[in-house]
Amino acid sequence: MSEFRIHHDVNELLSLLHVRGGEGAEGYIDLLQKHRTPYVTTTVSSHSAKVKIAEFSKTPEDFLRKYDEVKSKNVRSLDPLVYVLSKLSEDKETLQCLQQNAKERSESSANTTSTTTTSYTLPTTTTKMSMQELDELRKKLGNVAASSNVPQSAEVTRKMLRDRHNKKNPTQPNPVYPNWVYDRPALIGDFITTSTSVADPIVAIGTMPLTAQEQALVEDLLFVLVGVDGRDVTAQPVLGRQNRSFIVDPTLDMSIKELVNRILPVASYYSTITRFTEEKSSFEYGLVNHALTAAMRTLMKEYLILVNQLEHLHRQGMLSLQKLWFYIQPTMRTMEILASIASSVDKGDCMGGSVLSLLHDRTFNYTGDSQAQELCLYLTKAASVPYFEILEKWIYRGIIKDPYSEFMVEEHELQKENIQEDYNDKYWDQRYTVVQHRIPSYLQKMADKILSTGKYLNVVRECGRDVTCPDAKEVLYTLKERAYVEQIEKAYNYASKVLLDFLMEEMELVSRLRSIKHYFLMDKGDFFVHFMDLTEEELKKPVDDIVPPRLEALLELALRMSTANTDPFKDDLKIDLMPHDVITQLLRVLAIETKQEKSIINADTTEAALSGLEAFSFDYIVKWPLSLIISRKALTRYQMLFRHIFYCKHVERLLCNVWITNKDAKQYSLHSAKWFAGAFALRQRMLNFVQNIQYYMMFEVMEPTWHIMENNLKSASNIDDVLCHHTSFLDNCLKDCMLTNPELLKIFQRLMSICFSFTNCMQRFTQSMRLDRLSLEHVMKEGRSQAGCSEDTEKKKITTKLQVDHVDALKSDPGFEAAISKFDSNFSALLLDLLDKLSIYSTNDCEHSMINIIYRLDFNGFYTERLERMAIERSQKAAA
Repeated sequence: MSEFRIHHDVNELLSLLHVRGGEGAEGYIDLLQKHRTPYVTTTVSSHSAKVKIAEFSKTPEDFLRKYDEVKSKNVRSLDPLVYVLSKLSEDKETLQCLQQNAKERSESSANTTSTTTTSYTLPTTTTKMSMQELDELRKKLGNVAASSNVPQSAEVTRKMLRDRHNKKNPTQPNPVYPNWVYDRPALIGDFITTSTSVADPIVAIGTMPLTAQEQALVEDLLFVLVGVDGRDVTAQPVLGRQNRSFIVDPTLDMSIKELVNRILPVASYYSTITRFTEEKSSFEYGLVNHALTAAMRTLMKEYLILVNQLEHLHRQGMLSLQKLWFYIQPTMRTMEILASIASSVDKGDCMGGSVLSLLHDRTFNYTGDSQAQELCLYLTKAASVPYFEILEKWIYRGIIKDPYSEFMVEEHELQKENIQEDYNDKYWDQRYTVVQHRIPSYLQKMADKILSTGKYLNVVRECGRDVTCPDAKEVLYTLKERAYVEQIEKAYNYASKVLLDFLMEEMELVSRLRSIKHYFLMDKGDFFVHFMDLTEEELKKPVDDIVPPRLEALLELALRMSTANTDPFKDDLKIDLMPHDVITQLLRVLAIETKQEKSIINADTTEAALSGLEAFSFDYIVKWPLSLIISRKALTRYQMLFRHIFYCKHVERLLCNVWITNKDAKQYSLHSAKWFAGAFALRQRMLNFVQNIQYYMMFEVMEPTWHIMENNLKSASNIDDVLCHHTSFLDNCLKDCMLTNPELLKIFQRLMSICFSFTNCMQRFTQSMRLDRLSLEHVMKEGRSQAGCSEDTEKKKITTKLQVDHVDALKSDPGFEAAISKFDSNFSALLLDLLDKLSIYSTNDCEHSMINIIYRLDFNGFYTERLERMAIERSQKAAA
């Protein structure tokens, strides 16, 4: 059972029991996962559990009757449920809690009912009801109650199944029997019950001699055994799925009546089997039921031959009632088993795999009774033939041909093209799914491999390749499950190898992944230097002002001018301008299939217009079947990683540009330039932070994780392993790069914003200095032209003096100095907050890779003292 299913079931149970407070569902889920075992309920354990509950129950007969009723409907989870209930009956504390809970719920429901219902009083009558009228009323009420319990007619059921089939397969309508098959009940072979009363016999059979009574009853029984009413033994109408009962003339001699009552169950079995075979032989009930009814009819032929031989003996006057009982006994057990199976299949509305499960369980339950087991084995083999034909096509060719929805694998109409468009597309998981109640119990352990085998072959078939397993053999039912395991294993290994070789060799999956790594994970450094140099001005514009074809042309130029030109798949790289920043994209992705999904997706975008740098991302064209691995979900994860690193690269370039432009300060005297020290130190701390974060992400997260994935792909044995390794690679990268933690990501983005704002401030200051310098040079040039010529040294002195005066004026400006101080304090506070949060996550959540960021940024212990102080304060708050 998956973690999500456990979570759902625990929440449902807590809501039913009205449990509030405590640790909630999470605490119980952890306990369940820690203590769960691969124990499977066996026949012995379920029987002992049933006996234990019956002993504990106040009404054991009602419990056993209900158990048999549910068991006859082939409910698979019945035995595990009974086992759990038996364990609960032993735990007095739990029982007391459940009883108290039930009492509280009944009281609350009673209070609710009393407040919402209106009391009515019966009107008083002046006349009394006679006993005859009371009996008639009781009969009418009984008939109404009985008719309300009657299940829907076979005709309605057939129509419903036929409509469902025609809706699923509009081009292949169901074969339908002609109407006269159903309109002429005499063809069915079962008792024809009419509402007309049969006239009383002229002479009561009880007045005849014993010999005459016996001969008359033998003739009646021979009729009744083949579904025709006799004179003194008549069949009762059947209500719903009840067994057939008979009325015997009450005047009959008791000794003869006793023998007749012993033989009549065979006639009841015959009626049950006949009704079952007539109804379930329709194609609406599926091929498995059709094959089962055909096998039952084959067995019924022997029974009818026996009755025919007995009739021949009776005509010769050689058949007494005792002989009839003697001859009918050997077939009585066979008829009982057939009727029991027919009744169970009918009550459980079984089709396809559930029929085979019931037959398989019956076959095993009859261990020790060789005759009964052989009979059930024959029926199971016959019924499993059409199911195994569907299975063979699926595991040997990847084709599913299941017109009546009986096979364990169900096909859904999904377009494989959506896998490249929809982030939440689940083509691989939902195109073919396993339907649990259609899995035969003897194939339960192999269900996942059966599903995967057909899926692998189906992918290759959809690429235009016709594949057939070379080890294909006919699958036959046997009690030795090892035979199925070997055949399915061979088919699975072949399908895995075919698809894996196709993807790895012909479709060059690993080369494609390397190509994606070059661009999305910035593996090609020279390409990005060229690209960022070419697109820097264009990406500074608002996203609405950017011309995508121009960006595409610049991308093409950068690809041709760098080492990326050797990549054979470079033409699949495209430009994508996203509508949201990386944090919003992350929150939208994390909200998929949650309660917050609608509110986040439908939220108004009130944020400021994005710049090209904030919206820029790459996209990649991936065709089928590579889109199974490199799906839209995988590409979205690559895009988030790329946007994260790309923005860091951009901020690093800005800080480096500030470092270059700040070289002008070297020409000033120490007295004038000393106030630059604070801004220079802050710029160096920012640059150190950005570069170390980049180094951590690229060389301590992505590169090692990539090598692990590459090695795992070499040892992968099937496409599911490839999917798992690739998804694990992306998940680990996202997690270790702080992209799955909105709290850390928001702090990081605020740090980047401060760095960005600081670079803008310094660039404005530098630009102001350059403009002043140009204006001073212009003034000096004009003065020299007016005064004649002047010495260069004198010019430099005057220019420098004027610039120094300008710098000193800026220094004296409290706004600029305060801005630098504010940048410093904000950056330091956020950086400490980030390091503190990283320390918490690396300790509590065992995210040991994140602690490497702390080691890199705090390599000399500069932040250690303050981090320790924050940790002490946090622990004191927690203790308080």
